[in-house]
Amino acid sequence: MRKINPFLWFDNQAEEAAKFYTSIFKNSKVGKITRYGKEGYEIHKRPPGSVMTAEFEIEGQQFITLNGGPLFKFNPSVSFLVACNTKEEVDALWKKLSEVGTALMKLGEYPFSEKYGWMQDKYGLSWQVMFLGDRKMKQKITPTLMFVGEQCGKAEVAINFYKSVFNNAEIGDILSYGKDERPDKEGTIKHAAFTLEGQGFALWTARVFTTLPSTKPFRFP
Repeated sequence: MRKINPFLWFDNQAEEAAKFYTSIFKNSKVGKITRYGKEGYEIHKRPPGSVMTAEFEIEGQQFITLNGGPLFKFNPSVSFLVACNTKEEVDALWKKLSEVGTALMKLGEYPFSEKYGWMQDKYGLSWQVMFLGDRKMKQKITPTLMFVGEQCGKAEVAINFYKSVFNNAEIGDILSYGKDERPDKEGTIKHAAFTLEGQGFALWTARVFTTLPSTKPFRFP
């Protein structure tokens, strides 16, 4: 069991979402379901017996969903990158995950992959699906952090901070912006990989994130 598991905040769709994701991915299952009791009702306002959390696993990655109310909403600053061995797998996942969803980077060919797409699903959670080609798959699903807007130049500081917090932490490949493509200044991290307690993570930075085909940019505090 991994020590670090994504914890996904939903309004009232925690169990529904767990069943939806496990219906899409191979090697997946719904795990433990916990329910609200009578205690604490004055705080959580959830009917006793209703679902509080749902655990599920897809392709070796464990998740926990929570019915926590409408306080928080997903946004593309956190997404999950799915590594695919075939273009057919990319197409299949894109079709299912993007149903009633929104394309952030339309499915197509990019300099870094022959087939790639990024979308927000019907719950607002962001997924990137990418054909690896000849590259070796280290991890099927990788949590990915986007440092954009005011956070653009802080990726290196963040990685070093995480490394100082966790006992088992390693910094992997880092690609920096060059002189002619810098969003902030030359040397700013463009893409990076790191591991915390055996869990692989990725991050990238941009001054402004613009969706495709829309031209409206996302800006995050």
